[in-house]
Amino acid sequence: MLYIWHIEKIIKNIMQEHNLNINYEANNNLPTPMSFNISTNTLNFNYLQVNGYMSKIKINESADDFVKIIVCHEIGYYLTFKKHKHDLKTLMYGEDEEIAELKAVIERNAWNYGRGLVPDNLVDSYDKVRELDDSLLQGLK
Repeated sequence: MLYIWHIEKIIKNIMQEHNLNINYEANNNLPTPMSFNISTNTLNFNYLQVNGYMSKIKINESADDFVKIIVCHEIGYYLTFKKHKHDLKTLMYGEDEEIAELKAVIERNAWNYGRGLVPDNLVDSYDKVRELDDSLLQGLK
C-alpha cells in the first residue's frame, strides 16, 4: 500500500524532473485517484483511491512506476490546457453533445501529452493503463 508521503515524493520528483510548477496535495474526499484542477493549478490525489485503482488496473509494474504513469496522465491535462485554449464555457453551458465532444478531446490530449512525459521503459505500460482505463470507464456506463 502506498501512503500519502510516498505519493507526494513521486509527484515532487516528476515535477522537478520536468521543471513544472504545479501544486499538489492529498485530498481524501476526492472520488478518483487523481485530478488536475486548472483553476488552482493543483494536482489532487486520494491515496486510498490510488491504491484501489492499482488493484483494478493490473499491469506488471511496481507501485512507484504505476503512480508515475497516472501522474504523467494528470500532467497531460495541465499540458492540454496550456497548449490549447479550450472554451471552458462549453463545459459549463454547452449542450450535452458539445460537452461530451470537448471532454473526449481533452481526455485524448491528456493521454497523448502525458505519454511524452513517461520514461521510455514505461511507455508500453502507459499505453496498457490507457487501454484498461478506457475499458474500466466503458464498464461504468
